[in-house]
Amino acid sequence: MPGERLTVRTASEIGRFPGAAPPTRVELTIQNEGEKKQEEGGCLWWLRKMCPCCCKHPNATSYDITDKVEFTKLPTPAAVVDPPKPKPENGEAKETDEGKLSVCSVDLLSSKAGQNRQEHHTDLYHGDELILRRGQTFQIELELNRPFSTDTDKLYLELKTGSLPLVSKGTHVIIPLVEHLEDERWEAKIVEQNGNKIKLSINSPANAVIGLYRLTVTTSSLKGDATTTYTSSKNIVMLFNPWCEEDTVFLDNEGERKEYVLNDTGRIYYGTEKQIGARTWNFGQFHEGILEACLFIMEKSEMPPSGRGDPVNVVRVISAMINAQDDYGVLVGNWSGDYSDGVSPTAWSSSVEILRKYHSTNGTPVSYGQCWVFSGVTTTVLRCLGIPARSVTNFQSAHDTDVSLTTDVYLDENLEPIDYLNRDSVWNFHVWNDCWMARPDLPPGNGGWQAVDATPQETSQGTFRCGPASVNAIRSGHVYLKHDTPFVFAEVNSDKIYWQRNLDGTFKQIYSEKKAVGHCISTKAVGSDKRADITSLYKHEEDSEEERIAVETASRYGSKPDVYSTPVAEDVSVEVKVDGEGPRMGADAQLKILVKNLSSQPRRATIHSQVAVMYYTGVLKGTIKKDEMPVELSPNEEKTIDWVLPYQQYQSQLVDQAAFMLTLCGRVTETKQVLANQTTFRLRTPDITIKPIGDAVVGKEMAAKITFTNPLPSTLKGVVFRVEGLGLQKGHEVVVGDVGAHSTVTVTEHFIPSQPGPRKLVVSLDCEQLSQVHGVADIVVLEQ
Repeated sequence: MPGERLTVRTASEIGRFPGAAPPTRVELTIQNEGEKKQEEGGCLWWLRKMCPCCCKHPNATSYDITDKVEFTKLPTPAAVVDPPKPKPENGEAKETDEGKLSVCSVDLLSSKAGQNRQEHHTDLYHGDELILRRGQTFQIELELNRPFSTDTDKLYLELKTGSLPLVSKGTHVIIPLVEHLEDERWEAKIVEQNGNKIKLSINSPANAVIGLYRLTVTTSSLKGDATTTYTSSKNIVMLFNPWCEEDTVFLDNEGERKEYVLNDTGRIYYGTEKQIGARTWNFGQFHEGILEACLFIMEKSEMPPSGRGDPVNVVRVISAMINAQDDYGVLVGNWSGDYSDGVSPTAWSSSVEILRKYHSTNGTPVSYGQCWVFSGVTTTVLRCLGIPARSVTNFQSAHDTDVSLTTDVYLDENLEPIDYLNRDSVWNFHVWNDCWMARPDLPPGNGGWQAVDATPQETSQGTFRCGPASVNAIRSGHVYLKHDTPFVFAEVNSDKIYWQRNLDGTFKQIYSEKKAVGHCISTKAVGSDKRADITSLYKHEEDSEEERIAVETASRYGSKPDVYSTPVAEDVSVEVKVDGEGPRMGADAQLKILVKNLSSQPRRATIHSQVAVMYYTGVLKGTIKKDEMPVELSPNEEKTIDWVLPYQQYQSQLVDQAAFMLTLCGRVTETKQVLANQTTFRLRTPDITIKPIGDAVVGKEMAAKITFTNPLPSTLKGVVFRVEGLGLQKGHEVVVGDVGAHSTVTVTEHFIPSQPGPRKLVVSLDCEQLSQVHGVADIVVLEQ
């Protein structure tokens, strides 16, 4: 079950923030309700870096050390000269050492402002390494010991990636010098020559292996009898190329490329379909150390370098490596509510610290993650490698455990749930990813967006991973297409089937709820912070003929192919309404139950209600209130029943997300029709207010006033703010301490922006009694 999956634990951390910046100046005040403001001394809680530890091989009991991937400069190499050959005889021409051609230096033209990085859309990456996208030409300059002559000299380049480069596997590339460049092959051409310097224009194919390459240049005479080899002191990084039409990740929309490849911040949605919450997430794919961390993850996966040219393979590996469930990947999943030896999943607001910590500790899994954290980190890694990606939230997301492609609810003879059989669940929300690519391995029409999920739920071919599954195939019910399409289909479009146990122990289907799962599928809109509803990409309109055909098509490939053989008649309906933005934390929760009689005859029923505290994954903690409501309806009448859950009944029972499930069940006396409805809702928490103070200019100190009010009639214990802003300041903690009932806390952060342009300052609250409290401020930083 989702709440019982914590199988990997890392050693206890001494600190959460390796490599933190010098302390930021902080001013802290806490104002109790009814009191004047009082200034208190502020402090920052800076912790030490965790000791690096070994990383366990997935198939061994011993530990292997995996070196970090770093862009380190090699020692300046000297030209390697082959041993002299026997002196020529009988008057043959002699070639003196002075005339032998050799390379003195290589300039990769790798500055961020240079032509290579600008044309390859890699100028946002940190550092001055040569970062390229495949399928596109680039230039380098060679300085030779003398002028190059096409009549007497020979020159070629070699690129090698991986520990055992092979020409046959595409990991050892030999690049010849040609007169005219042609597409879709490795070639080089001299485009400028000035004395001893030559500039080369180099082609790469659109299916080249991605990763870290080592460059060597070999020179010789046309006779080939005096060769020298020069190894560049810098490596070359090759990435996928969404701007190249021949690359399978090509995305033919500049606005979408800017959003899904180049945007380093985004929005992740959570809550329930009627109370959708949003939080800002810093993907930070261009931040210092992130590219190295992503390449390290690829190395850690032990995926052969030869397979790294296919985005389907890469995405599938990334899906497995972002969770630590069975391969000591990036994040440990924890749904227990106890995060004392790590970081609470709700406290993260950025992928940067997670990935840098994983890399700096040689692959020690980071604690802890839940679905939105797994998704945020996956978005970072895919965008960093050049694969268009986005985080996607599905509300009322089903978890099918028996491949039936239905969400099954088992009831006993008295219509009470049979807990040990009810293994399927419906999560309030679940966050996964879409990534964009062609799918030449599938029938035509299945390219485009692909669903990929790094949250460990079920194994796929023996490993906790999911996808890439074609969204078009999911929409059509073509669940026989790889990878993991049946599981994602069930998440968004399975029917909820209610089964009642007979006296002889068998079960009969008594009710089918066709609109139970897959609502308000959401992602951040292109070019704005608005929410885009993409439900129509995953499923046809509910109850349309196309949608029913897709459901029935899919079910034929499940473990219960005959579930739709007997339709059930209905003339009474029951649903739950949430007014406005819904119940607030600290107050009574009030909902409305609407019962309708759609027939021309009177109807009577008794509706049984029970509400349980629920983890957002759909795992129930326990029932906290039960009721019975007799209902009598005249022909075509509808009635509204007020339902209330007092604060006193839930205040000590809450878990992460402050979520509940209200279950309604009953039977119509006249027709024996079963009434069933399950509704999830959450208690809304307040936002953190952030107000910038002063001018935002690179190199000039400014401030931001952070304000939060405790919504509860009780004291919050051990409140900590986590503050981060890419290009504004590094992530750090501000220890606030206890905050009294309905009190307001104010923190003033002082910092110096380091990068121009639109920036986001993100603050989240870390506190055992309150989760999903966060805020964001948009700050436009000007050049000095």
